[in-house]
Amino acid sequence: MSDASIVTCPHCGAANRIPTARLGDDPKCGKCKQPLFNAHPMVLNDGNFAHHIQKSELPILVDFWAPWCGPCRMMAPAFEQAAGLLEPHVRLAKLNTEDNPRVASQLAIRSIPTLMLFRGGNVVAQQPGALRSANEIVRWVRQYV
Repeated sequence: MSDASIVTCPHCGAANRIPTARLGDDPKCGKCKQPLFNAHPMVLNDGNFAHHIQKSELPILVDFWAPWCGPCRMMAPAFEQAAGLLEPHVRLAKLNTEDNPRVASQLAIRSIPTLMLFRGGNVVAQQPGALRSANEIVRWVRQYV
């Protein structure tokens, strides 16, 4: 890992260069001054997905979900909790496939929930179906990062 990482702001999308050793020091965005990490998944959509996935040097775990999906709703609390366990070394995000069908179509998301782990703009791992606990999500991610 390099001496610094590019971290995109979940609030304004600005790219921030943060010394790797300082990722855990509650860094703030240089542009909007909001915290770069808040132990919650950020919300992605068709408009900002590519920017965050391609610009961020941190691995990003995306939960592709829909509000009508029972397993998605069941996994949501565990995914939220996993954000607090994996940040600041892995960013978690959610993308509602019903409201944002373009990205889901481009990535050939066939079932939800689907977890996809991205690094350097590329898919590193994919997990169709719900993982039931935050620890299960963390274990799954850590085998790939």
